Order: sequence, then structure tokens, then C-alpha cells
Amino acid sequence: MGTEKKDQTKTTGSKRATSSTQGKFCLVVEDNAANFFLVARLLENLGIHSEWKTSGYEVAEYAGTLETIDFVFMDIMLPYEDGYGAMRKIRQDHSFDNIPIIAVTALATEEEMNKSILAGFNGFLGKPLNPDEFPKQIKRILAHQPVWELNK
Repeated sequence: MGTEKKDQTKTTGSKRATSSTQGKFCLVVEDNAANFFLVARLLENLGIHSEWKTSGYEVAEYAGTLETIDFVFMDIMLPYEDGYGAMRKIRQDHSFDNIPIIAVTALATEEEMNKSILAGFNGFLGKPLNPDEFPKQIKRILAHQPVWELNK
């Protein structure tokens, strides 16, 4: 009799900004605009600001101009200089020693992940990124915990 069903839709906090993610900064090195905009949107949902570089060329110099960087997402297949070379150049500046650099690549194989480990990356995320797992992955990255996932 007159009982109305209330909207029981709930939103979970897993995709919202938390104190551990709010105001953080990520440098995204990605040559594909669509991929960057997807990553930027996922980061934005967590309260994380991002800047975009389209190639590995001169990324170390650019990183040095930024006021702060909390972590770097580095594509492996980049024009002019691949992600491995760009990561090595960033690591030459010891002010970046404690900043996690995460390989983010469509080359999501065990072999590529092992190559990333040997090269000195701090983590690995295979493309396509999993939006359901992404918030947990980011929180682990910011806590300097290992994130080595193929995302398949």
C-alpha cells in the first residue's frame, strides 16, 4: 500500500580519492593520446594530478623541471627513445631515487615483466589497465609496495 522502493544504489569508496591519493602527482610518459586520457581519468578519480610526456626523449630533463613527482607511469614502446632508456636517464638524477617508476605496457608478457625487473623498474602494469584493480594498485605504488601485474 503506498510503499515505495527506495533507491538502494551505493557507491563504494574504492574509486574515490582518499588521503593516501589526494593531491599526489604522476608523470605519465605515453605516446598514445587515448591511453593517456584513460590513465589521466583513472588518476583524476583518485584525486591524482598528472602531466603528459609523449616520448622518452628528454623526459628526464622535463621531470627535473617539475616541482614534485610521486610516481611515474612509463610506457615501454615510445618514439625516439624507449621506456627503458628514459627510465635509466631519470635514475641518473639521484633526486629521483625514491620515486617509483612503473612500466605500463601492452607488451604484457612474463618475459617483458622480467626484463622490466632487471632494468630497474619499480613495478609493471600490463595494458589494458583494469579499472576495478587500479585504485588498489595505485595505493600500493604510493606505499612503495610491489605491483607486478600483467592485467590479463
